[in-house]
Amino acid sequence: MRFSVNIPNFGDFADARTVARVAAAAEQEGWDALFLWDHVVHDKEKRRGAPFGDPWMLLTAAALATTKLKIGTLVTAVPRRRPEHLARQVATLDALSGGRVIFGTGLGGPIKDEFGSFGEPTDPVVLAEHLDESLGLLDRYWSGNPVDHDGKHYQVRDVTLLPATVQQPRPPVWLAAVWPNRRPVRRAARWDGIAPLFKNATHGVVPGADDVRDVVSYARKHGAGEKFEIVVGGSTPGDPARARDLIAPLAEAGATWWDERQLITTSDLDRLEPTLRRISQGPPRGAD
Repeated sequence: MRFSVNIPNFGDFADARTVARVAAAAEQEGWDALFLWDHVVHDKEKRRGAPFGDPWMLLTAAALATTKLKIGTLVTAVPRRRPEHLARQVATLDALSGGRVIFGTGLGGPIKDEFGSFGEPTDPVVLAEHLDESLGLLDRYWSGNPVDHDGKHYQVRDVTLLPATVQQPRPPVWLAAVWPNRRPVRRAARWDGIAPLFKNATHGVVPGADDVRDVVSYARKHGAGEKFEIVVGGSTPGDPARARDLIAPLAEAGATWWDERQLITTSDLDRLEPTLRRISQGPPRGAD
């Protein structure tokens, strides 16, 4: 099992220098990756007045502050981005970091606030269409090969985007899902990993081993290979033994990454000091 730190792109973490500090601390303490949210307004009622940073600028600062740490988004809402622009952002960061990018993606949300506020489509079916078509284009753009495409939502004529990503055939692509919704898990099984949330465990709450086992089983049933990553997360105590006791059943259920997160219901979610304090206690290795 590998271990990551997860932070939002608002509050204290809207500042690129702060994110660079978090990344450097995480690498020094032996964490394997740093993941950022990708939101514009998130929940407008809860986040009104909060500053937000662009995740790709923030991750650039993280890349420059580290040499080994994996970096990426959990998750980028692909349907509200132009795939050609997103392809260049990811490829540029992959080059800058020496091939350390992990691309986490999904529909994004809250849909009403993140999409509806800007006059974008809010029908999940339409957003899912955009997601699937965009992922196919991103995969082709990152190859460095010529692209022609005539799709429902995007048309491309004789385009070659260079340079290709350092990682080939592409950076790892992980899809978000909310279990027990099945369709997002089937989508994820076609790519490189899944980062599920659970309807009975909000962001930051450690999920149940049975739920993780069910996601793993369903993903395998629908084509996920042996190298497919299962990324689960929550908030664990700094005491290594207690943290390992919480995570060990999830590793046994098939989880391959533990993503350390603050509870979304607390004020610590977007604050630097609690995050640095947990990072300094180190990842709960030995749980696997």
